[in-house]
Amino acid sequence: MNDTALESRSRDVELLEACARGCRRLKEEVGHVVVGQTEVVDYMLVTLLARGHALLVGVPGLAKTLLVSSVASALGLSFGRVQFTPDLLPADITGTDVLNEVDASGVVRRELSFMSGPIFKNLVLADEINRTPPKTQAALLQAMQERNVTVGGVTHALPDPFQVFATRNPIEQEGTYPLPEAQLDRFLLEVHVDYPSDSEEREIARRTTSGLVPRIEQVLTIDDVRRMGALVPRIPVTDEAVELAVRLSRASRPQSPDAPQEVKQYVRFGAGPRGSQALVLAAKARAALSGVAAADVDDVAALALPALRHRLVLSYRAEADGVRDADVVRALGRSAGI
Repeated sequence: MNDTALESRSRDVELLEACARGCRRLKEEVGHVVVGQTEVVDYMLVTLLARGHALLVGVPGLAKTLLVSSVASALGLSFGRVQFTPDLLPADITGTDVLNEVDASGVVRRELSFMSGPIFKNLVLADEINRTPPKTQAALLQAMQERNVTVGGVTHALPDPFQVFATRNPIEQEGTYPLPEAQLDRFLLEVHVDYPSDSEEREIARRTTSGLVPRIEQVLTIDDVRRMGALVPRIPVTDEAVELAVRLSRASRPQSPDAPQEVKQYVRFGAGPRGSQALVLAAKARAALSGVAAADVDDVAALALPALRHRLVLSYRAEADGVRDADVVRALGRSAGI
């Protein structure tokens, strides 16, 4: 290994250590505002480091909005929130051209200028994304994929970083528009936010009724976030971890000879290649979160559920038998020996 490679490796090790320290401090700062939800915060950090997008699923009142805004404050990132409603139009989130009158040297003329929408932020909360029609959903998801917006034939780049955390209420289904599977596949992780424990709920009741407003201190800069996001793809991953990610994804397809019985019985369509990609990339981000120099099978196993559950299309028989996506992913894990 030459001197340049050694120097580059040394910088990566230093950045990895700084990444782990920064993430620990970030979790401490978020903990000043949000009680519990440590696993959800870890998944959010994995998503951030992997420069992906996440879908947060949970009933109202579980601090999903507060989580995202707190993380944005601690990282020094701009934060935008879009409340999705049935009458929301694509231009309401992406922006539109507006006609302005310009006075230049006494001559009044009209010209178009672009007025950016609320997604022109680093972290965007798409609240209750399933409450808006598919056309508006598609506009957001296209921006997520392309990281730019085209209006009037002109392409406008979104900020760097640009990441979306969308929320979905699993209870109310009337008047909603479920995301098609092809759009769900764009999310790196689907994270389920559960109720707090008994002790956590008591602390929530005390803290939120005290009249004190906790402050979030910034622990990293936007340049730190960019450097960490660039580091994650360079983190090595073991052959065994890649093999496990591919095996889990392929075994989720009912036509695969390696598919367990639960998949053959209850799954119509399994995860595509994006499932394998998501598992490997998220595993690298999880390793960076812990300050570990390489991603291993433990990282893949820990992320199998949030990375694969939303990529499965279950059959009507699964609904009739009360089988959920989490049950199928756990069956995949058992068949793979994890």
